[in-house]
Amino acid sequence: MNLQEQFIQQWKAKFSFIQKDGKFLLAVSGGTDSVVMPDLFNNAGLDFCIAHCNFQLRGEESLRDEEFVKQLAIKYQKEIFIKRFDTNQYAEENKMGVQEAARDIRYGWFNELFHKNSFAAIVTAHHADDNIETVLMNLFRGTGLNGMTGIPQFNSNIIRPLLDFKKEQLLQYANQNGLSFVEDSSNSSVKYTRNFFRNELLPAVKKVYPQAEDNVIASIERFKEANVIYNAHVNIVKQKLFELTGNPGEVRIAILQLKKLLPANTWIWELFKDYGAASGQVAEIIKLLDAANAAYIETSAGFRIIKNRKWFIITPASKSSVNNYHTIIEAEDSKVIFPGGMLQLEKSVAEKINIHTSKETAVLDMKNITFPLLLRKFKQGDYFYPLGMQKKKKLSRFFIDQKLSADEKQNAWVIESDKKIIWVVGMRIDDRFKVMPSTKEILKLKWSST
Repeated sequence: MNLQEQFIQQWKAKFSFIQKDGKFLLAVSGGTDSVVMPDLFNNAGLDFCIAHCNFQLRGEESLRDEEFVKQLAIKYQKEIFIKRFDTNQYAEENKMGVQEAARDIRYGWFNELFHKNSFAAIVTAHHADDNIETVLMNLFRGTGLNGMTGIPQFNSNIIRPLLDFKKEQLLQYANQNGLSFVEDSSNSSVKYTRNFFRNELLPAVKKVYPQAEDNVIASIERFKEANVIYNAHVNIVKQKLFELTGNPGEVRIAILQLKKLLPANTWIWELFKDYGAASGQVAEIIKLLDAANAAYIETSAGFRIIKNRKWFIITPASKSSVNNYHTIIEAEDSKVIFPGGMLQLEKSVAEKINIHTSKETAVLDMKNITFPLLLRKFKQGDYFYPLGMQKKKKLSRFFIDQKLSADEKQNAWVIESDKKIIWVVGMRIDDRFKVMPSTKEILKLKWSST
């Protein structure tokens, strides 16, 4: 069976779910693999357009490639999209490597074309050799099981139908069918990591293990199958552990349940990687299990993992995340650390305590207090009965009376008991919880901002 027949057979087996009459966007650079791809599509009766990126990194050679791909589109009588990018400038502005920048802008543009023209899929010419190199690079830089499964054949709106074919097969097809292509001179430069693996490391390995490439390809398939089983179990555990808190984008996990999961490093990685936790942060998260209340770490994806007593709270690490922050205060607590400072609690018989108060101290009648208490940020609609008043007042109005600045309002904290605010921290207690002559037991709360 020749490559064209294998391609058609594989297409029917793996890509039949894509609409039959759809039009595909083929990413064509002008190299061997990307020249073979449109020929296979054309012979299989699949409709397509061509997209070519000129990254303007190789001077005249880049212009040569652009013109070559234009002629390719004329040959197949297909519409072509061409865009020139200032890749070096993009890399500099975004503080990234040139190869990473090229990938970033390439897929960004492909996605624009995809949505604007309603293509059935974006098609890239990644082949088996690319997959081998990717897996080895992942292995050497450090990866989990998923990194050993290589390049996905399907990824959102991108498909890679040549991934099962080796470069040697594509070259043979091009020669047999008289297909010309252009050579990218940068492919011979070992300053790029992938080229080092392709041009130096793999040839050296094959001298010792001639079947190395085939063995890696077979291993990738085994890793893919193992990963399916692995991920199924991980997802079951995630569903059991993760609970919604009611705040947008926020979930919580019981710390006691986390501590039961072994091996700890692997489980922590799997549970928190989707929130941007890097592999190097696994040890930090494990330490966080036994850290002080309100300790936290932030991830690269913009999430904050907060130790909230018996829970980990995962919340967006924006200003609004602090607004959503809350912590439970149990009857046995004597000290609580939170983003607004530290709170100390003391319970005592009434006659044995000094009832002297200040803005930082609240003395309350225990008779009307129900634990657990809730410490949280002020929110619109909150109200309480300010000490000395028999009528309720909205906190927003109270803050105006107190001549608070916008920033001070934003940083206001309250403590609730059974959904009633008992203290606007550092400002005023609620009249319903004040100490009376009949008071027998007192709760003293002392707040410090550091």
